[in-house]
Amino acid sequence: MLKNVLSRLVTETARVHRQVNRSPSIQTLTACRVSARSFTEVKDEVQPPFDSSLLKVLVCPLSKKPLRYDPNTNELINEELGIAYPIVDGIPNMIPQEARLLQKDAQTSSTPAE
Repeated sequence: MLKNVLSRLVTETARVHRQVNRSPSIQTLTACRVSARSFTEVKDEVQPPFDSSLLKVLVCPLSKKPLRYDPNTNELINEELGIAYPIVDGIPNMIPQEARLLQKDAQTSSTPAE
């Protein structure tokens, strides 16, 4: 029985494949393919707003302390550790490796340019 099912599946698949290859509409569609990446690379200038009610439940994954939202940089800030977590498309990125160190930024901006 399994042998009959498998042979029928192979036969039907081959028949459908032949019909698709002969279809002119399918040939036209394959000729004008557009990369999906080209649509995703276009960035909107308007970022979705951050829902500040999330601050009640979000904490720093490293210190477990509450975070502060900075609307100027669109980041969640941990004052204690000096870490800023970015908010991308309205979603906080709470991965510690993706966080920005605030103390390094303050030190580099206070050093005089030579």
